[in-house]
Amino acid sequence: MWIDTHAHLYLEQFDEDIDQVVSRAIESEVKYIFQPAIDRSTFDRMMGLQTRYPDIFYSMIGVHPSSIREDFEQELAFVEEQLFTPFPYLAIGEIGMDLYWDKTFKTQQEKAFTQQLRWAIEYDFPIVIHCRDAYRETLSILEKEYAPNLRGVFHCFSGNLEDAQRAINMGFKIGIGGVVTFKKSDLPQILEHISLEHIILETDAPYLAPTPYRGKRNESSYIPQIAAKLATTYGMDLLDIQNQLTQTSLKLFDLV
Repeated sequence: MWIDTHAHLYLEQFDEDIDQVVSRAIESEVKYIFQPAIDRSTFDRMMGLQTRYPDIFYSMIGVHPSSIREDFEQELAFVEEQLFTPFPYLAIGEIGMDLYWDKTFKTQQEKAFTQQLRWAIEYDFPIVIHCRDAYRETLSILEKEYAPNLRGVFHCFSGNLEDAQRAINMGFKIGIGGVVTFKKSDLPQILEHISLEHIILETDAPYLAPTPYRGKRNESSYIPQIAAKLATTYGMDLLDIQNQLTQTSLKLFDLV
């Protein structure tokens, strides 16, 4: 089986054909799809999809860095409230820092990220990190707050080899999606220096569809295309890639 460790199938891009999207994922041997949270505004949609397909979807709780504004403390209060509900969240995510579009709320992003990873340490959750144009800041916070049970994944990894090694040294996995299939991507060269045991698969659907679907809506059924590129990169049989990545994902998210 495959696992899509990061997909936003609850977003409006899938409103018209979500049942078909899920069916295609199942036909592609994708057994589980992990849903990272964005913020309060999308929470009901996320939970609604899990309720609709309880055997396939697993949900996380957290505040995406791009949703951090002046009211970030209210967003964090909602996350904290959810951590005390009986619902079994998979992880705290996606959280982190994004300085690509706007640095206005950099300080607030740092505070929100720090608080959420402290909750992850306190309540023993893995974390799913969104990091864009902020590897220096994000890694520095992680190293400062480090604890033995801190673990998780750098989703949609876009850093360099040094960034990857710093993350791996703290026990983090590297999330690989459709970007690895892009013609000008340097990820294959970076992965030549990273053992497969540190990798997990994701789509980030509806974003970043792999070749040959680049520029179109992404979906979980494309996981095998991403894995095929990894098989080529590592010189391994696709079934061996599947077994290794599935076991890594299950272990990371405490599903074994």
